[in-house]
Amino acid sequence: MSKLTPQLSDLVITFALFEVGSTTLFLLGGSAKQDAWLAMLIGSVIGFILLMIYLWIHHLDRGRDLYELLQYYMGKIPGRMLGFLFAVYFLYEASRNLRDMGEVTELTLLNRTPIAFIMFIAIVVVGNTARYGPEVLMRACTILFPVFVFGYISLLLLIVTTGLLHIENIRPVLENGIKPVWKAAFPEIVSFPFGQVVLFLTFFKLSDYNSRFNKSLLSWYCVVCIILTIFNQIPIFVLGVPIAANATNPLLETVQLIRLTGILERMDALFALVFFLGLGVKMAAFYIGAVTGLSRISNARYKSLVVPTGLAIYLLSFLSPTYAEYIWLGLNVSVTWIAPFFQILVPLLLVLVMLLRKGKRSQSSQKTGGERYNRI
Repeated sequence: MSKLTPQLSDLVITFALFEVGSTTLFLLGGSAKQDAWLAMLIGSVIGFILLMIYLWIHHLDRGRDLYELLQYYMGKIPGRMLGFLFAVYFLYEASRNLRDMGEVTELTLLNRTPIAFIMFIAIVVVGNTARYGPEVLMRACTILFPVFVFGYISLLLLIVTTGLLHIENIRPVLENGIKPVWKAAFPEIVSFPFGQVVLFLTFFKLSDYNSRFNKSLLSWYCVVCIILTIFNQIPIFVLGVPIAANATNPLLETVQLIRLTGILERMDALFALVFFLGLGVKMAAFYIGAVTGLSRISNARYKSLVVPTGLAIYLLSFLSPTYAEYIWLGLNVSVTWIAPFFQILVPLLLVLVMLLRKGKRSQSSQKTGGERYNRI
């Protein structure tokens, strides 16, 4: 891997791009209908608490990444088993990102190109990025960040200025009470995308830790949550609840409605550009997280595992034969049952074990010091 030392700004920008990732492709909290924005806010608050737990874990031991923490505090064998499960989880998430990229590319740009070929090219490109490690990915994110920001701001301004928004679609608020909103927020929205930042326990130690570390990450998290809530609600403002809730790619269909006669058409190409950028970052981050974990567990060289891991990601992306089945698997299995185990249960268990072990060490050192004092 590269020996570059990422700055805190590199880590924070990568964190922001990762959070956006493929999120804008879907209508999160669609079951809450016009109250999807409330579900997003509730999910983001729970995600904020989870991020504070992840930062707490890093604060307790800043010299180790996720896999090293698991082995050191959980024991060698249980830690390796959990580390392997995390690596497989990250690998699976990368395969879902790859499938998203293939489906959107086929839909918007290359409708006559086989999706298998599209995804093969994508995994080769992302695999080449993963080969150089997380440091290079973070530097690349910093360079590409202005393009990402410009793209989404342009789309937002065009949607607003072309008169597509119908703010009245947000009413009535809480028509069916808070229960549907909560059900839409947890675990679906918490698991995707907010809880996925558990991956960054693998990357936190790469950046220098200073007084601004926690503040920067938490502040950017809040900014990203607001942005995601706005873009998640836009399809409801433009398309209305019935269409947006049943659309396969609501924001993409919204962008396709942008028309400035003789000036701008086919804005879905711009959406595809910024979407692929965020999705590529997210896929590369999960890819690197999986390779790092497998390298830690097997003691194999990092670069020797890049190609086998890429092949596994590519094959897993065909796990669901149809796109409808792929979406169903994600909503009813991945975010409901698999993600909470890795994003909530294991981190809570890890921080508890870390606190207990540190408490025992503190008591042991005090006892040793007391014995020495009595001898004197």
